[in-house]
Order: sequence, then structure tokens, then C-alpha cells
Amino acid sequence: MNSIDKVWIIDFGSQYTQLIARRVRELSIFSEIVLPDITADEIKKNSVSAIILSGGPASVNDPGSPDIDGSIFELNIPILGICYGLQLICRHFGGQVHSGDKREYGKSKMIINQKHKLFTGLDSGTQVWMSHGDHIDKIPDDFSIIAESENRAPAAIVNDERKIYGIQFHPEVEHTVEGMTILDNFLTTIADLNKNWTPKHFIDEKIKEIRETVGDKKVLMALSGGVDSSVMAVLLDRALGEQCTAVFIDNGLLRLNEDTKVVNQLKDKLKIPVEKYDYSDQFLNALQGVTDPEKKRKIIGNVFIEVFEEITEKHKDFNFLAQGTLYPDVIESRSVKGESEVIKSHHNVGGLPERMKLKLIEPFNSLFKDEVRAIGRELGINKFILGRHPFPGPGLGVRIPGEITRAKLEILKKADDIFITELRRSGQYDRVWQAFVVLIPVKTVGVMGDQRTYENAVALRAVNSSDGMTADWSRLPAELLATVSNRIVNEIQGINRVVYDITSKPPGTIEWE
Repeated sequence: MNSIDKVWIIDFGSQYTQLIARRVRELSIFSEIVLPDITADEIKKNSVSAIILSGGPASVNDPGSPDIDGSIFELNIPILGICYGLQLICRHFGGQVHSGDKREYGKSKMIINQKHKLFTGLDSGTQVWMSHGDHIDKIPDDFSIIAESENRAPAAIVNDERKIYGIQFHPEVEHTVEGMTILDNFLTTIADLNKNWTPKHFIDEKIKEIRETVGDKKVLMALSGGVDSSVMAVLLDRALGEQCTAVFIDNGLLRLNEDTKVVNQLKDKLKIPVEKYDYSDQFLNALQGVTDPEKKRKIIGNVFIEVFEEITEKHKDFNFLAQGTLYPDVIESRSVKGESEVIKSHHNVGGLPERMKLKLIEPFNSLFKDEVRAIGRELGINKFILGRHPFPGPGLGVRIPGEITRAKLEILKKADDIFITELRRSGQYDRVWQAFVVLIPVKTVGVMGDQRTYENAVALRAVNSSDGMTADWSRLPAELLATVSNRIVNEIQGINRVVYDITSKPPGTIEWE
């Protein structure tokens, strides 16, 4: 079996860094995002085949701006710098970067003035997306300019001998019309990487890795019934068989009748035996009086681990806890060198207590959601399970801003069930990435019959996305929204107003908390 070529993307805080990783993987080449403090020795140790330096909001001229180990440039592996990455290359090799009044933002035309492998298949002029304030006054002596912007500023520089390349635009965004061709040229024509990052290869390698890690020990699988944990259950079952025990926890924050549906689905459709435990009282008691969203996530994470440790006391011989953490969970839960802020702590990443006794197995913590679905298809999992919308680990706990109470949960469960039911009935469910209802902590005045009401408002949320890192609100038919609104107001006591959230990500997040 051919070894997997690996691309590391050094993140300087660009809003597009995750998109670079996505684009590289779309070319069937494995990519990972790493911090700027990575060393040349770590790159060699991990057999990295190529490096991409991301953009970023800082200026290379600012004191304390992000930098990298200079010896990385001496590794003789292909390096592509994008925007900030290009400017970092220039500064390192003696060029000059100017912070001034001239800025280039948005669509622009790049003029290719020298034939080069990086631009194979491109016309002499092509549309690119610029997003930078600094510009290059002087390129390093041993580099060449192969393309310029409309303003005659360097748009691409190269040093073939050193295998170092820099571009002043973003090839990863859709507005750069031939961006994927440029990335493909860098990775396959210049870096000579193999396109062997496939679901089958991932499964084979991951099964081998899991078996080596676990040995003859036993694994407790934390299942939610969502896409990620369902695919994980099948993968681990294939890798370890009876060494795994699947556990489903009712935390009281599930959707309407979700506990019964999930257990039946896992047993009947996936043939995975499941042990079900009801710890709803423990979770809801711990959340009593808590309103801060980060605290709620941390509490839910802590209680989850306490629960699993309690369950392991009954079994005694478990050493590992497996969960379906995804790459976006990892990315959003950490800060990159002070440049990218923590967006929110995911209960299975930022919420884990340090004292946890079980060792973690997270087979999908380098994957995006659509990649997990591709793994599931390769494993033969049916479309109904793979097509389920994402559901957050903290469940409805992040869809009730403010304090969580049983009364609020009952209202939200019924409203959410109506929304999802009508989405399926109208044929819209499979056309959106994720849809749900949020119980807004605001009461509004209404009129029902001849009486004045003062009750809760709920927000409908539906978005389209490929990986959850960015999202746009779904343009659902007005007739569908009207049906959902009428049903919720008429059938659920305690709600008298329904609104539709039309915020994209960014600036919002998909979930409200």
C-alpha cells in the first residue's frame, strides 16, 4: 500500500485557513492545520511532503507578528506562501514589505508575465481574490516575479531551486476562478504528490492504527446516534468486534423521543448492541441556574465524563473512551498563536476534565463532516443514517440561551419536532445542511382568539454548508415556513411568535450558543 502524502498548513490566523485544508483534501491529498510554532524537526519527523503558509490579519512589519522556524525554509520540500505567507517569505529572504495606503481587496485580475508550472493551464489573465493591506516593494534577490496584479504589484514570485513559491491572492476561495488548478499544479506538478487520500485508504489505515493502539484492551464507545458516532461505531466494530461496548446516554437534552429512535436505529439498522443509561437528572441538576454558554458546555462535558467513569466502574476492565470528535470541533476549540480566537469549547474537546481516567480514541478528529459521510458510504451504511443533520454534543442545551429548565426543554422538543417533520414532508430536509429550533429567552405580546398573550418566541434556523466551517442561511419556501409557524403557535402552549434566522457564518455561528 502506498504511503499517504501529507501537507501541513501553517495557520497565521486567516479566516480562510480551514478552506485551504478543504481544498487540498478535495484534490484527494491529506492536509492538516498546524500552529506557527511548529519546528523543522517536527516536520521531518512526520514526513511532511509539502507546506502551505496561510494568510493572516497581522502585518509582518508589526512587532511580535507571527513567524516560523527559519530552518523550515531549508528543508528542501515545496513551500507555498499565501498573502501573509508570501510576505513572510519575502522578509525572511531579504525582500521588502511595505505597510501603506495602497490596499487590494476583492476581485482583481492577475496578469501572468512568465510561463511557469504553477500556472499550467491558465490564460495570461485570470480573476483572483485579493485581501491584503501590505504589499511587496522589493522581492528577494534570488526570486522571480511570474505574475502581477492590475496595479503592477507582484502577485506571484518563485524560487525553483529552493522550491519556494508565494502568491498575493487566495487560491482557495471560489472568487479565484482557477484557484483549484493553481493548488493542483503546486501539489501534483511541482511537489509531485500522490492523490491517494481516499475513504478506503483511511479505513484500512485507521483500523490498523486502532488495533495497534488498543491491543487486547476494551473500548467504551460513546454514541449519540448522529452521523459521526454511528459511522465510528461501525468502524470500531469492524476493527475490534467484541472488544467494544456501545453506550448511549440520555442526558435529558435530546430531541423528542430521540432515546428510543437512536437505540432502535443502532440495533436494527447497524447491528450494534447498545447499552442505554438515563442520566438526565444528573445533567439537568448540574445545569440548574447556569446561564453562561461556555459554562454550560464545560458542565455538560464534565458530567459526560463523570457518567462514563461511573459506567466503567461497573465494567472495571475498560481502558479507552471512543467518541466522534470532528476536525472543525478541534479547530474551533483552540486558539492559533493568539491570532485565531477560540469560537466555542466543544464538550468533547474543550470540556474534558484533565483528571479523566480513560484514554481517548477519536478516529475522526482529522475529518470534516462530508468526509465522515464518505467513510460511511464506503462502510456500507444506509443513506437515511448518513443523511441525518448534525446534532451538537451538548444537544438542546445550546439551543436554549439562558438557564435550562425541564419546562423549556419540553417546549423546544415539540417545536423542533414540528420543524423537522415538515421539512421531511416537504422534501426540503435533504436540501439543507442543518435545521433546528432555538427557544429565545424573550417573551412577546400576541393575540390568540380575543385574548392578549405574553409568551415565548422561537427562532427557526436552517443553513447550507459543506463542512460546518462556513454556512449560508437556507432559502426555504415561504409556504413551508408559514406551515411550520402556524403549527408551532397553534399546537404548543407557551409560544406565540416564530422568527426565521437569516444570519450566515460568519458573522454568526450555526448554533446560537
